[in-house]
Amino acid sequence: MNEIRNIIFDLGGIFINIDFDRSRQAFEALGISNFQEMFTQHHASNLFQLLERGELSSTQFHERLVKETGLSLSYNNVVAAWNALLLDFPPERLEWLDQVRRKYRVFLFSNTNQIHYDAFTAGFTAMTGRSFNDYFEKAYYSHEMGLRKPDPESFRFILKEQDLKPEETLFVDDTIKNIEAAQSVGLHTFHVMPPLTVLDIKLDAL
Repeated sequence: MNEIRNIIFDLGGIFINIDFDRSRQAFEALGISNFQEMFTQHHASNLFQLLERGELSSTQFHERLVKETGLSLSYNNVVAAWNALLLDFPPERLEWLDQVRRKYRVFLFSNTNQIHYDAFTAGFTAMTGRSFNDYFEKAYYSHEMGLRKPDPESFRFILKEQDLKPEETLFVDDTIKNIEAAQSVGLHTFHVMPPLTVLDIKLDAL
């Protein structure tokens, strides 16, 4: 892949560790027994898709969740349960990213939402004293774009805005549906599947 000039990275499972089961357990503790039908790494119900496209505010999401479940859930408890899946940023991955950005144009594209965004950006800055977004030429978040993976149009939007050629661009993600969507628009891909991490992308092979 000697033609690679640009890299678009996912966030969860790539730079920040994620444990979806922690949020499942937290929501089940609040009484939502079918949470796994609502959201997993590979599936999002309409409610969560609306949140991740920014079509619902955090408070509207809370109100809709209460209505759909019929449970009396406080806003703070919902936020805490939803953020439970967010873990740590391994320092070695950030050091690796610092090396990569010296040689390539690097971008971020994450399916996320305002609740998670507020939590992980604040946590990252508290830990490092830096802004996570500063690692990238531009960070794209689904709730700001109004588009989410695996919609092929989301990739086309980034390619067009940044004037990137698909054949010169690598996309890195840990979810196969997103990898397949990226391939459908001509991007090179690297699927991070455990036990692989982003560190297994060999810079000298790009």
